[in-house]
Amino acid sequence: MSVYDFTVRDVFGKEVALSDYRGRVLLIVNTATHCGFTPQYTALQELYERHKDRGFVVLDFPCDQFGKQAPGSSQEIHQFCIARFALTFPQFEKVDVNGENASPLFSYLKEALPGFMGDAIKWNFTKFLVGKDGVPVKRYAPQTTPESLEEDILELL
Repeated sequence: MSVYDFTVRDVFGKEVALSDYRGRVLLIVNTATHCGFTPQYTALQELYERHKDRGFVVLDFPCDQFGKQAPGSSQEIHQFCIARFALTFPQFEKVDVNGENASPLFSYLKEALPGFMGDAIKWNFTKFLVGKDGVPVKRYAPQTTPESLEEDILELL
């Protein structure tokens, strides 16, 4: 199994097969627009810009499960991120990452790479690095800055 086995919805509700990203290095992140870690969007965009031509993509999944810090619709979140952070990497529909309604993609990621809290995600901006084969390689805590991931990303590119 790999992330390529999953289909998700983009911010406009269109189904996207993650197999469309086959052969690329992915950083999958659950985000929030009103969180202390929200400024990480800037560094995520910078990483994406620096390495997108080599096959690196950030996949952004807003999540409102932690302190209700991702208010609004998926489209409203998308507009906020474009206006505030000039984001150009793919953003997807708001998802749950924990609990009975958790996105199947995030259930898979948590099982493949358990974290500090086992099979749960602790907070916004938990990051999963995925190799070109679609297999999760490493999980990073919310406080881990995107800049500090660059070496790991370059090893996979």
